[in-house]
Amino acid sequence: MSDNVVKTDEKKQHFDDIYVEPTPVPYKERILDKLEYVSDNFNRQTFDRLILEWAQNKAENDGPIRFVDLAGCFGNTTLATLYGMTYDDIRDNWKSEAECFKINGARRFEAVTTGIDQSTNALAYGRDAGIYNKTIEADLNNPSEDAAKELRSTLINADVLICTAALVYFTTDTIRKLVGAFAEGKTGAGGFMLVNFLNPFALEKADETKCILLEYLDFVGSIASRHRRLSPLEIENYPGEEWALLEIWVLKRKE
Repeated sequence: MSDNVVKTDEKKQHFDDIYVEPTPVPYKERILDKLEYVSDNFNRQTFDRLILEWAQNKAENDGPIRFVDLAGCFGNTTLATLYGMTYDDIRDNWKSEAECFKINGARRFEAVTTGIDQSTNALAYGRDAGIYNKTIEADLNNPSEDAAKELRSTLINADVLICTAALVYFTTDTIRKLVGAFAEGKTGAGGFMLVNFLNPFALEKADETKCILLEYLDFVGSIASRHRRLSPLEIENYPGEEWALLEIWVLKRKE
């Protein structure tokens, strides 16, 4: 297998058709609602415990935080971590096409947000709704030369990087390049990364990814939580399981 091609886990449910929708309403109905995608509650709790105070102090003293959502799709985890919105808050905000463009919350610290994804429509929604101030559209496993340069610069300069439930879609070579770029940023200013690992999907890939993260960054803390209910396909592939579980890690640049 090429280093630039990720092998899809056929036991895991894929929702490619949702990510090309013009708004997050289908995402809300088919994933947040139907599968009880509660993991953003735990992403928010972990962010609040290990990153929030630092981010608020830095924003107050040094100006806006450079906040990057890597493979962030419609931006639900930015809403959870930056805005402090709960699972139910996000569902309520995304309940209709008319209401989803007005965010019913405020940022908890000054930030300039960059959304990175390969979905044109998801990024357009994020900009129009004000979730993302900037966007970078790229296939992260095969970015163009210009996109690769922009990605690298954005990650080097990021203060906070979040990548939730998405690392499984990247090749290990891609993970190394992305994490390595973030690690090159100014250590004196801090710099935190929040990432997720899924269970029971691609466990060997998760182990390999953890080794890469620990090579470049310092471990800060973690939590185990629920992610979402398994789809009928996944229940068939993983008999006896009802929930996909999540391991949430926070890391920071090495001092």
